[in-house]
Amino acid sequence: MASEAQEVIAITGVSAGLGLAMVKWFISRGHTVVGCARSAEKISQLNDEFCSGNKPKKFSVVNIVDETEVKHWSQDVISRFGPPTFLLNNASVINNNKNLWEIPAEEFNKVIDVNIKGTTNVIRSFVPEMIKAGKGIVVNFSSGWGRSVAPHEAPYCATKWAIEGLSKAMALELPAPLACIPLNPGIINTPMLQICFGKRAADMRTPEQWAETACPFILSLDHSQNGSSLTTP
Repeated sequence: MASEAQEVIAITGVSAGLGLAMVKWFISRGHTVVGCARSAEKISQLNDEFCSGNKPKKFSVVNIVDETEVKHWSQDVISRFGPPTFLLNNASVINNNKNLWEIPAEEFNKVIDVNIKGTTNVIRSFVPEMIKAGKGIVVNFSSGWGRSVAPHEAPYCATKWAIEGLSKAMALELPAPLACIPLNPGIINTPMLQICFGKRAADMRTPEQWAETACPFILSLDHSQNGSSLTTP
C-alpha cells in the first residue's frame, strides 16, 4: 500500500501513549483516523480537538472486552468511512510487578480479557468487511515480551506470546492482499512502561518520538510481510 494515499485507519486504545501519538501523527498527514478507548473524558477531548464544528465524531467510548460495544463501533465506522485500510490493535494493559502466584485472579483475568479477547473482538467485528473490500492490513501490537520473558510480568508475557501465535495463524487464513502482522513497538516511555520500569521509563523515547519513525513504517506494511514478526524502527 502506498503511504502517500489517504488511508482509513482504525486504532484501539487512543486515550494515551502510543495510541494517542499515532492519532496525532496520522491526522497531521491527512489520513482519516477513527479510534476508541474506555475513557469518556479523553474521548471527548479528542473529538473536541480533531472533530470540532460540523465534522463527524471519529472517536468513541468503547470497552473492547464487550463484544456488543465493539460491534456497534465497527458498524458505525464502516457505515461512515468504509472498512479500514489499517486496523491497529493497540489497546493493552499490563499487570503490576508481582510473582505470578501473587497476582489476584481479577487482575490476571483483566490482562487476558483486554489483550487477547479484546483484540479478537475487534478482529471479529472489522475483518469480514475488510475481506469483502479486498484490502486491509491488521496490525496486532505485540511486545518484546511476546518473544522473550521477564520476571513479574507473566500475565502480560502470556498475552503477547498469544498475540504472536494468533496473528501468525490468522495470517494463514486471510486472502491476499490482506495481511495480519504482529508488531513489537519497542520500548517507549508510556504509562504502561512506567508501571513495570518505574523511573527508568523516563530514559526511553517518548511516544511522539516513536511515532515519527513507527507510523511511516506501519503505512509501508503490505501482504509481503503477512505473518511476519516485525519490530518498529
